[in-house]
Amino acid sequence: MKIIIGGCGKIGETLLAALVSEGHDVVALDNDPAVIAQITNIYDVMGVCGNAADCETLEDAGIAETELFIAVTPSDEVNMLSCFLAKRMGAEYTIARIRNPEYNDGSLGFMKQELGLSMAINPEQLAAKELFDLLKMPSAVKIETFAGRAFELIEMRLKDDSPLDGMMLKDLRDKYKTKVLICVVQRGDEVHIPSGNFVLRNGDRIGLTAAPYEMEKFLSNIGMLKKQARNVMLLGGSKTAWYLAKMLEETGSSVKIIEKDEKTCFTLSETLHDATIIHGDGSEHELLLEEGLHSTDAFISLTGMDEENILISLYAAQQKVPTVISKVNRNELVSMAEHLGIDCVISPRKVVSDVLLQYARALDNSRGSNVETLYKLMDDQAEALEFGVGMDSRLTNIPLRDLDLKPGILIAGIIRERQTIVPGGNDSILPGDKVVVIAANQRLADLSDIVK
Repeated sequence: MKIIIGGCGKIGETLLAALVSEGHDVVALDNDPAVIAQITNIYDVMGVCGNAADCETLEDAGIAETELFIAVTPSDEVNMLSCFLAKRMGAEYTIARIRNPEYNDGSLGFMKQELGLSMAINPEQLAAKELFDLLKMPSAVKIETFAGRAFELIEMRLKDDSPLDGMMLKDLRDKYKTKVLICVVQRGDEVHIPSGNFVLRNGDRIGLTAAPYEMEKFLSNIGMLKKQARNVMLLGGSKTAWYLAKMLEETGSSVKIIEKDEKTCFTLSETLHDATIIHGDGSEHELLLEEGLHSTDAFISLTGMDEENILISLYAAQQKVPTVISKVNRNELVSMAEHLGIDCVISPRKVVSDVLLQYARALDNSRGSNVETLYKLMDDQAEALEFGVGMDSRLTNIPLRDLDLKPGILIAGIIRERQTIVPGGNDSILPGDKVVVIAANQRLADLSDIVK
């Protein structure tokens, strides 16, 4: 599929790399010659230098033959205008990054319709939603949801005192009397789709699937259910912090934001009525302690500097804050942060990349792909996909034990109307079901791809 990416900054390059790895024909468009030179030197893509909202530039990039145009320049207005022009000039689908909170209210639906946008994405809002979910279940390092939140997949790391150390997976359900499935395990650099004979070890990063109430019951039974974070300290007054604070305010949580830019502090105080805004440098430990770091349930570092976020998060973890989360965008620093002991790291770039990969994968399949949800797991070595099952699927009404699945594939969940099923060998897929599949080190575009 031919895709043009307008704007090759942090988000744009991350998205470009992901789409190139999926085999798409990608054109990079940016108004900075140095950026285009760097991009074309690293990736096998065509580069066009110019304004994404200029008709001649779009024509040079081949907009008339483009199936998907994605605008992620720093300007919301340029993104919207370039998508409008791209649609008029022949692009089949258009996606714009729209970050300004003023655009992300009731008027967004109207703008999408009038501009012909297929999708509007807001990295900061998406990241805030992921952070909000993590604060509701602090035991997890990552939470993904399927079928309108009827089914969950969480990632968590087994600590040194974990009761699951040395346990064989086939004994899990009998011992804890809960319907959960450990569907993927990362041990060191290797990712496993485990069988029932797989033995868990401390240090493993595991992915579990279950209905939300079963997940909570299981975490409680193994003593890893932390209380929901109600007293939250945010470092940095970014757009992500603003969106997260708004979500937390609506649930009655106590929010404190520490920001060193005075103008930003005034802006936050005018729009966040219940949050406490502190003007100061959060890298100063004394300030954090004075503002109640020891009594907070969760500390989240959201400054624009990855290194600062990591270092201050490490300090918060040393002060025994129950939940510490750090925003880290650079891939090489994500793994470093985890090795240093920060269990929960979030990357807005990755959040957006997952959403757009899901969209592109669904558009790309000539058979009419039915990928409805896609998440990258375990440092991108595995995927969790939700498929809608059509009436003509050749996999229906067959016991799962009789399906000849490819290696590295696991059917992790079936959602049937309001019923959530953690499947066994006797279960079958029926038309109309939603099916959650885990795939390690391979690309699926259709449910039929899971069989040999």
